[in-house]
Amino acid sequence: MQVHVAFTPDGAGAAPTGVVIDVIRATTTTCQALASGYERVFCTTEVEEARALREELGEGVLGGERNAVRIPGFHLGNSPREYLEPAGKTLILSTTNGTRAVVSAAQRCERVLIASLLNLAAVVEASYVAEEDVIVVCAGVQGTLALDDAYVAGRIVELLGWERTDAAEAAARLTSTWSGAEEAFRASKSGRNLLENAPELEEDIAFCARESVLDVVPRLVALRDGAAEIAL
Repeated sequence: MQVHVAFTPDGAGAAPTGVVIDVIRATTTTCQALASGYERVFCTTEVEEARALREELGEGVLGGERNAVRIPGFHLGNSPREYLEPAGKTLILSTTNGTRAVVSAAQRCERVLIASLLNLAAVVEASYVAEEDVIVVCAGVQGTLALDDAYVAGRIVELLGWERTDAAEAAARLTSTWSGAEEAFRASKSGRNLLENAPELEEDIAFCARESVLDVVPRLVALRDGAAEIAL
């Protein structure tokens, strides 16, 4: 089996299994929300798509951010610490980078898994059991490489132990640059954007840097009018 890493969604091709990462913070939030009791998460690319979907469903918690700040009129932001208790059955999430990456992977891959450090061991095990080539899709920051996502991709590559493309090898070697995840996250553009635009959410960095504390593997269920439905 082979593992490849796409450092941005635009660099991702088709693959049997796509593993999507936006560790600061959309995929971490998705993992936490489903672990906490939400039944499903809809990932949407645009704010108005999220609002329209809620109107169509007749229910749903609107969550998300633009430039790390909660979207006006939304119930919650994109801090995973806001999702420790469910505020409803359905979360409709729209973020600057992460939800776009999920939708992109859903359009290209036969199956999609949602990864963070929180569920690292569980998502690696699910990828391993599938016994098919994996492409790890990093959300990046507005079309450019993000060190935080690349770090998590490297940890996935290391734990899978499969044949690596050059990009996967680069991601794996990247992990040794820092003493640990939190240091890598603080050095990244994503971490610096969070600290600059929403300094009150600094604790999110340490929260997202915890490894293998959740035993959940969020998966793509369906695409619904461009929104990716994710559930356990």
